[in-house]
Amino acid sequence: MKLVVDNAIPFIQGVLEPFGEVVYKEGAAIAPDDVKDADGLIIRTRTRCDAALLDNSAVRFIATATIGTDHIDLEYCKQRGIHVQNASGCNSGGVMNYVLSAIYGSASRKRIRLEGSTVGIIGVGNVGSRVARALQILGFKVLLCDPPRAEAEGPAQFCDLDYLLRNSDVVTMHVPLLPTTRDMADARFFSKMKLGAIFVNASRGEVVVEADLLQAIPKLGAVILDTWQNEPDISRELLNSVDIATPHIAGYSYQGKLQGTAMAVRSAARFFGIQELYDFFPNPGEEPKDAIKLDLRGKSEGQIASIIQYNYPIFTDDFIFRSDPDRFEFFREHYRYRREFFID
Repeated sequence: MKLVVDNAIPFIQGVLEPFGEVVYKEGAAIAPDDVKDADGLIIRTRTRCDAALLDNSAVRFIATATIGTDHIDLEYCKQRGIHVQNASGCNSGGVMNYVLSAIYGSASRKRIRLEGSTVGIIGVGNVGSRVARALQILGFKVLLCDPPRAEAEGPAQFCDLDYLLRNSDVVTMHVPLLPTTRDMADARFFSKMKLGAIFVNASRGEVVVEADLLQAIPKLGAVILDTWQNEPDISRELLNSVDIATPHIAGYSYQGKLQGTAMAVRSAARFFGIQELYDFFPNPGEEPKDAIKLDLRGKSEGQIASIIQYNYPIFTDDFIFRSDPDRFEFFREHYRYRREFFID
């Protein structure tokens, strides 16, 4: 067995070596010559898995230590008999922490009152559902828009996009990148949002038409972006116009990375029959495996904002990124994973 592994995946070096040949490479630099005799790949979003990479290769297994799969040509892999596995839900806690810190942080800075607010969540998969639960515990009214789920489960708990946009004080996007979601946040989208509403995108940059967002910024209360078009070569004009800017690290929690690596290794173990790794979980040494429980019940809005910022000071990430946005990939690959918190 030969595996090619993205060298930025944490906690994985030394795990698979006893069972075969393992080659580590920078994700964006993995090339056809690297994979031509490889049985499998373990990657992140920076490796584009399509015919250009995989034609004439021996690859029959791909695991991505991410929830998204838009960097993988799934139809091509299906036709070639290549098994693909993602790490579904691994970063849901980290993104939930990001959204709460962003909402409370930007509202505090701009003196936007959150009490009694309605939050619209577009995309209610693992991440959107986790965000919704936390917001409901904190007393927000939550609107959910997820057409595939509404069709499968019935419309009772969901609303359409127009209703959500017109009735939400905060709009946060958690959709996968699909033909139906690409460029969905366009001029019509922003025209329907409430004056002074907060907009958050921590899904994929390609779901937003950035020129239209720039035009809409004067009517919005705050704009928070973690994902961008053309990463890592992002729009400086947009960067300088938003309230919080981060380099695609919303899900970069310590617990999320542990889970992502565990899920990728376990899927490889099952595919290649490595029984010793069926229940693999990384050993973080002295670092805690568990998230921190926050008791926010009965706290004032200001107290909640302070507690959340203490546990994830999002403006530190914003400041570091703005200091040198040309180092987008460097900040991602050398990010100091934060410990997750949860609300009960």
